[in-house]
Amino acid sequence: MDLVLEAADRHLLTPYVYPAGWPEGEPCRQLLSLFVITNLGALALYLLFGTLSYYFIFDHELKKHPQFLENQVSREISYAVRSLPWISVPTVALFFAEVRGYSKLYDNIEDSPYGWSGVFLSMLSFLFFTDMGIYWIHRGLHHKLFYKRFHKPHHLWKIATPFASHAFHPVDGFMQSLPYHVYPFLFPLHKVTYLGLYIFVNVWTISIHEGDYRVPRLLRHVINGSAHHTDHHLYFDYNYGQYFTLWDKIGGSYKSPTSFEGKGPHDYLRKLREK
Repeated sequence: MDLVLEAADRHLLTPYVYPAGWPEGEPCRQLLSLFVITNLGALALYLLFGTLSYYFIFDHELKKHPQFLENQVSREISYAVRSLPWISVPTVALFFAEVRGYSKLYDNIEDSPYGWSGVFLSMLSFLFFTDMGIYWIHRGLHHKLFYKRFHKPHHLWKIATPFASHAFHPVDGFMQSLPYHVYPFLFPLHKVTYLGLYIFVNVWTISIHEGDYRVPRLLRHVINGSAHHTDHHLYFDYNYGQYFTLWDKIGGSYKSPTSFEGKGPHDYLRKLREK
């Protein structure tokens, strides 16, 4: 995140926003800048990719499903926009620690003992580490001690749209993002790679809520896509994973998507039309 902060300071904040006497490295200024940048960035990613997905990928026929709520799209957006600033508060604290040099993020490829292969391997390990972390956190949020207070709001959307992707209770949203932020404090990761992965995980979160169930046949039971996550919203106790089905299979919570078996939401709508 320091790359983004440096660019913002150089091109906008120092010349046009902050007083000349306020040093760029002063902690309060960094915290304030990170809070604004994080909120604007998260909102831009959510609205841009959510809108593109909603208009170009999401099947609007799903809005005719009996479990699609009245005014659902506006409610999803409203909930997400109200939650994102609260989610950003602890997120900014972790970004601040990164900027102050407490993480294992590095600037140059030469700083990795394995060069480019190390960058590639770190991308894979990031995906598997965060998938594992999110699985157990997500499953824990379904426990009766936490579900009603924190995770139930996200399950209001039985037939979700891309805008449901960030419509979380703030505690829920931050907890499920925690593995992303913890990873660079535990393992070396290139700074540009980290920014790319951060964008990727937000886009992926949108994609698994878009109701497009197309996955290469060979990967249908490997990739945790929209079909799997739709069944999670519909049937509650299955498919907690983020990218892969590995941990659901290990944890006994894997469910073959009903959409792959002719029993999904689209099939239900087709049967309604045939009656």
